[in-house]
Amino acid sequence: MRAFRVAYDGTDYRGFQRQPHGETVEDAFFDALRDLGVGFEDGSPVGYAAAGRTDAGVSARAQTVAFETPTWLSPAALNSELPASIRAWAAADVPESFHATYDAAERAYRYFLYAPGADDDLAERAATRLSGAHDFHNFTPDDERTERELSVSLQRDGAFLVVDCRAGGFARQLVRRLVSVLDAVAREERPLEFIDRALAPVPLSGPEGIGSAAPEPLVLVGVRYPGVEFGVDDRALAAVREVFDRRRRRRLAGARVAGELFAVDPSE
Repeated sequence: MRAFRVAYDGTDYRGFQRQPHGETVEDAFFDALRDLGVGFEDGSPVGYAAAGRTDAGVSARAQTVAFETPTWLSPAALNSELPASIRAWAAADVPESFHATYDAAERAYRYFLYAPGADDDLAERAATRLSGAHDFHNFTPDDERTERELSVSLQRDGAFLVVDCRAGGFARQLVRRLVSVLDAVAREERPLEFIDRALAPVPLSGPEGIGSAAPEPLVLVGVRYPGVEFGVDDRALAAVREVFDRRRRRRLAGARVAGELFAVDPSE
C-alpha cells in the first residue's frame, strides 16, 4: 500500500469525488491508474481512500490518496498519465491497515479573501470567536457530525486576508461559510455578535442564513498523518512548480486584461 501527495487546480473540475455529472479530479486520477495497469475492484483501485472531498472549483496542494500499487509506481510515473492540472509529488509506504480518510489527524485549508477595505481588527475578533469547539450546524448543509474543534487564523497580504483553518475534519462547505461570515463582519455588514447567534442551537434561515464564499480561492494545503513520512520525488516536484507557475502567470495576465476592460473609457 502506498500513499501519494497530490496537487491539483480545481477550477478545471466539478470537485474531487466522482459524480454522475461533470469531470472530477478522481475521474482523471482513476483513468491514469487504469492506463498504468493498477488493479481495480468494484470501480476503484484496490484499497483506495482519499483524505477528503473538495467541492467544485476548490484546489489542493496536499490531497492524499492511498491504494494497492506496484512498487515501481512513483509520483513521476503517475504524472506521465495524469493531465497537467493534476500532479503527484510525494509518496510513502503505509501499512495495509492505513486509511487516508480516517487516519488523518489534521487537515488544513487556506482561503485567499480579497478584502482591501476590511477592518482587520474586526476580522481577527471574528476568527477568535469562530475558533474552538462548537456545533457548526448553521455553517454546513450536513445534518450529522457538525461538532468540530477548529483553529482559525488570519494574515494580511496586500489586498488579501489569508484565512487558515485547521481541524481534524471539516463538514461540507464549513470553511467557505466561515469565510463568508468573517468577511461580512470585517466589512461591517453583520455585527460581531452574529457569530454567537450562528453558533447557537437555533437554526438560521431566510435572510439570516449563511451563504458560501466562492470556491476558487480555497486550497487544501495540508493533511497530517502521525508516523507517516512522505518522500518527495524531486523530478515530480519540479514538474509541479513548472506547471503551476505557467498557470499562475496566465492568470496574472488575465487579471490585467480584466482590469483593462473594467477601466473602459467611453471617450476613447
